[in-house]
Amino acid sequence: LIGERGREVREFIEETLGEEGLKRAVVVVATSDEPALKRRQAAYMTMAVAEFFRDQGLEVLCLMDSVTRFAMAQREIGLAAGEPPTTKGYTPTVFTELPKLLERAGPGPIRPDGTEAGPITALFTVLVDGGDHDEPIADAVRGILDGHIVMDRKIAERGRFPAIDVLKSVSRTMPGNQSPPERELNRRARQCLSAYSNMEELIRIGAYRTGADPIVDRAIALNPALEGFLTQDKDDVTRLADSFDRLETILNQGMVDQ
Repeated sequence: LIGERGREVREFIEETLGEEGLKRAVVVVATSDEPALKRRQAAYMTMAVAEFFRDQGLEVLCLMDSVTRFAMAQREIGLAAGEPPTTKGYTPTVFTELPKLLERAGPGPIRPDGTEAGPITALFTVLVDGGDHDEPIADAVRGILDGHIVMDRKIAERGRFPAIDVLKSVSRTMPGNQSPPERELNRRARQCLSAYSNMEELIRIGAYRTGADPIVDRAIALNPALEGFLTQDKDDVTRLADSFDRLETILNQGMVDQ
């Protein structure tokens, strides 16, 4: 937890992890009132701890919140050292340090005996300024990592949680981890969501006429079911296979209705 408030740290430890979670977790904390050097070093210490367990052959899940505050700490250090500010005031070393930090996640190295160390699966959060997903830190991180899950304030405002914008979210490893039928379901679902998103403003003001476009008509018919499919309580657990079965039912029902 880098640059977080003390209340959020306590809430994460006591409620999110709890006693059972703490038995299998190491928590590294540098709150927002800590010096920039300590906030920066906490991020590197987090990766060092993850690498320690990875080298023992364990599968490690590393959560870091947030990379943005790590970058802010590095910016403070750079400015104090006399570096010139660049985009949004970030110093050049911010963009050289990000790959050094983030590239430490992923598959483990091959040992001399030919075996592979355990992997580090990492989730890094990035805070965007005013909803601008092309701001410097988000843009730099997007180019380093294998995928990104985009959260949208507008989706949260209409009460759908988790507030994930599926169309803007990307996984570069997902195609290789899905079967052909699963990839086809994914393609069909995204097509419906995209068609509805492109016409959403006209639909809401009543300017779209049913029958003008069969693809949009089908997207309108399926949208309530797809929104329900994308809604999940934080305590709900659903198997991946069950999710694909439900998605297939929704999409095939749309074909029958058509």
